[in-house]
Amino acid sequence: MAIEIVATKRSPQAVGPYSQAVAAHGFLYVSGQLPMDPETGQMVDGKIEDQTRRAMNNMRAILEAAEVSMSDVVKTTIYLKDMEDFAAVNGAYAEYFPSNPPARACFEVARLPKDARVEIECVAALPTSS
Repeated sequence: MAIEIVATKRSPQAVGPYSQAVAAHGFLYVSGQLPMDPETGQMVDGKIEDQTRRAMNNMRAILEAAEVSMSDVVKTTIYLKDMEDFAAVNGAYAEYFPSNPPARACFEVARLPKDARVEIECVAALPTSS
């Protein structure tokens, strides 16, 4: 199976030597998404819920570029600067998975790129060819 790089201008460009997403072996691996505005490249201000929604919208834009949706996501990982934000992040995150949410892990980390408060990555199943 070929490996395909997926990219879209509807999500912020990579801030390092990595791809927004890579499709391989029936899955789409989406790199961690920060709460960055794709038009300005700047971190969004505001509450952690707003930042979580921005990161999730960035992730969704990449999924859509690969012609999959949030319902195809099978695993997410959330990285938090402060675990005290866990409940608020959960509330915003749940808006994107109203039923049958994917498997997930969540970690508090010492520091994130651009001093973000949240970063979210995912793996999605790609449609099978007939």
